[in-house]
Amino acid sequence: QVQLVESGGGLVQAGSSLRLSCAASGQTFSTYAMGWFRQAPGKEREFVATISWSGAITFYADSVKGRFTISRDNAKNTAYLQMNSLKPEDTAVYYCAARKLRSSDDPRSYDNWGQGTQVTVSS
Repeated sequence: QVQLVESGGGLVQAGSSLRLSCAASGQTFSTYAMGWFRQAPGKEREFVATISWSGAITFYADSVKGRFTISRDNAKNTAYLQMNSLKPEDTAVYYCAARKLRSSDDPRSYDNWGQGTQVTVSS
């Protein structure tokens, strides 16, 4: 198991940027693929981005492609989500998640989750 703690959320205006961090502890971080998901009030949790254990492969939801960037620093046991050109529809609780080896856009395939960090984008 790996323990995950997100940080970096906040209240920003549309067009602004935020960088979320996900600090991991426990098992070897570099053996886990990482994902970012979000959940808005009254909606299901949705995929945002994922990155392979090595960082070589990334994949994004169409809604954030070109605006968000997922990355990781295995030496620091941390994953990141750089969010640019934020829109009000990006408002949600953002969660990071970890799964062994292969990355995935299916939240059901992840068995390690953080507690979430709130991102609110005002118009």
